[in-house]
Amino acid sequence: MTEISAAEAPHYPRDYSLTGPEARHAIELGLASAEWYHSDVPRKTMKELMRRSDGPAIRDTALWIGLLILTAAGGIAFWGSWWAVPFFAVYGVLYGSACDSRWHECGHGTAFRTDWMNDVVYHIASFMVMRNPVSWRWSHARHHTDTIIVGRDPEIALMRPPDLILSAAHFIGIPDVFLHFRILARNAFGTVSDEERDYIPEAEIPKAIFWARIHMGVYAAAMIWALVSWSLLPLVLIGGPRIYGTWHMVLCGLLQHGGLAEDVLDHRLNSRTVYMNPVSRWLYWNMNYHVEHHMFPMVPYHALPRLHEMIKHDLPPPNTSFLDGYREMVGGLIRQVREPGYYVRKDLPPTAQPYREEFHAVDLARA
Repeated sequence: MTEISAAEAPHYPRDYSLTGPEARHAIELGLASAEWYHSDVPRKTMKELMRRSDGPAIRDTALWIGLLILTAAGGIAFWGSWWAVPFFAVYGVLYGSACDSRWHECGHGTAFRTDWMNDVVYHIASFMVMRNPVSWRWSHARHHTDTIIVGRDPEIALMRPPDLILSAAHFIGIPDVFLHFRILARNAFGTVSDEERDYIPEAEIPKAIFWARIHMGVYAAAMIWALVSWSLLPLVLIGGPRIYGTWHMVLCGLLQHGGLAEDVLDHRLNSRTVYMNPVSRWLYWNMNYHVEHHMFPMVPYHALPRLHEMIKHDLPPPNTSFLDGYREMVGGLIRQVREPGYYVRKDLPPTAQPYREEFHAVDLARA
């Protein structure tokens, strides 16, 4: 293992922007667009796992849309009474949380075999999750190329030292809604930040502006509808679930990388697989198999459990539940408040290849 000298070890707080000195340093170290460790899977087996199919995604999408319609109808029918609450509680999670995994998988183009189906669901889910469908497609591509590489990855959710109060606030969606609504509004007025330009190709910027204007137009229509009808119902149906229904998305999403290593080229060090109940797995479209997804992002969501069984001998033991995952992650985050250089380092089974850590910085306080 090649280590950085103590003088070159990261100083905290770090600059997580994409345009600062950390970005240049990542490129100098060879961490940008680098070659990552992959568990060994026979070519023929991987080809089978990567085969796309419309069937599973059509089934799951039809169920998702059907449940959205039924719960929205129930909430509207009982609007003004307490009976509306359980309908909107379910509707909120289907809208404000399930949208994230649909956006994610369709953005990869792996959910459906038919490309236009991926695109339609991707745009609907992007609107629900309040993200620009053009800029976030490129943002997520960078996230996979440079996963948790400081100065390169625009999707690092938990920076060091972590802000635990802000992280908890994400469960009610308010910080995210203000952030993403402001970004959409800025894009709609034709402004694209320097950080966005770092990962969005110049030719794609007019498309990002166009779709931001479409999204903002729908939100404006919902607001006008609420004012004309003098009712909050339009906002409870459109936009509002991004606040009151986002908790399950955050519950799952923080576990993906929270408390794990930065600036490494082995997804076993910076990503977490967690066993979840069937309902959460359906809402999350199997993204709980997150190490597997990052190693092989072109494997469709419905094939991830099979991939997991094939390579789990080479991976750290998965967390056994939400509770187990949060116990590990929260303990790591609390320690990072005092010792930002600390990270949770999972043990590998005897059958696994050693971690790839050639660029790992000096461990100031490693497990």
